[in-house]
Amino acid sequence: MNSSTVALDSPETYPLMPTYGQPPVQFVRGSGTELYDREGNRYLDFLCGLAVTSLGHAHPAVAEALAEQARTLLHVSNLYETVPGLEVAETIDRLQGGGGQVFFCNSGAESLEGAIKLARRNGGHGKYVVVSALRSFHGRTLATLHATGQTEKHETFQPLPEGFRHVTYNDFDELEASIDPSCAAVLLEVVQGEGGVNVADGEYLKKVRELCDERQMLLMFDEVQTGFARTGEWFAWQHHFDPTNDVRPDVVTMAKALGNGVPIGAIWAKKEIAQAFQPGDHATTYGGQPLATSAARAVLRVMEAIDAPALATSAGDELMGKLLEVPNVVDTRGLGLLIAAEIDTDAVGKTGQEIALACLEEGLVVNGISPTAIRLAPPLTVSSEEIDEAMAKLSVVLGGG
Repeated sequence: MNSSTVALDSPETYPLMPTYGQPPVQFVRGSGTELYDREGNRYLDFLCGLAVTSLGHAHPAVAEALAEQARTLLHVSNLYETVPGLEVAETIDRLQGGGGQVFFCNSGAESLEGAIKLARRNGGHGKYVVVSALRSFHGRTLATLHATGQTEKHETFQPLPEGFRHVTYNDFDELEASIDPSCAAVLLEVVQGEGGVNVADGEYLKKVRELCDERQMLLMFDEVQTGFARTGEWFAWQHHFDPTNDVRPDVVTMAKALGNGVPIGAIWAKKEIAQAFQPGDHATTYGGQPLATSAARAVLRVMEAIDAPALATSAGDELMGKLLEVPNVVDTRGLGLLIAAEIDTDAVGKTGQEIALACLEEGLVVNGISPTAIRLAPPLTVSSEEIDEAMAKLSVVLGGG
């Protein structure tokens, strides 16, 4: 587009640590599916801050909730109850099917840290191992990094906390063989987002649920990226729940879309599991504070009013179909509006990461999740016209425009 999509500062003078590399663009405002950089260039946001702004940017109901709460009450600590926090916890429990309790935190990684502690507290001494999947992603803290099944991310930070094993995703026999009396929980993503938008098999999840019951382990689902309608159900595990396939988890972690950009995370657990935590076992200063829970309350009210799961299903079907009409897109995978497009990168002459950067130059925000694939996660409110515009931009990048 123009020079605004080159590095904004030199590495020597840039004031932020280099954990994300040099930013290619500075965004200054957004509305719905649109973002604008400091030069006034318009972009279609088909990444949503990694599946966060599911209602789009600057949603008026969320903005008003934040403004009103900021004028009312910002913080009192978790020693006391607040109105928005209680409502959000009740809504989360209802959307999970009821019978649970909620702990609020500030991020997805924190929700996973809390879930790991809950599994250990529930298991008792000697029952502490968490089994997760290769190519999973569960966070960047030391414990959640080790839960993450990407060994290339581990080496720099060894030694990592003990108590984690990794098995091949969707391979039940390998999972079963890894279990011993020290195992407290199995931790899975129903859709592996960072690992490449890989979808779990329903029969696999059913067998895992049965195994956890048999061996007295917790089944924990990481729904940080998939939660709150992103996949076409309120939570991705619900795609596989029916009278003959009870895959209901014991613990669910969530964050991202819950605040539509306001930092908030949560753990839901069945009441009998949640009761393993006693006062003093776990805490966080800012978790569930009124500003964040007011945003979450507004998000959930809007999502229910617009039937967000139905929107994600409809728009996701449309986007997947139209992606296959784009030159050099050879396959798609995912659920709802969490989609990967597999690309003939030999024909295009670019890797997935290079394709994402080229898309940014065309005014389309996506990201490269593998050498041959890009991820698309637009707002659940994305329109058909915006999908068409995005596909036209992608066609230019992939050689058909």
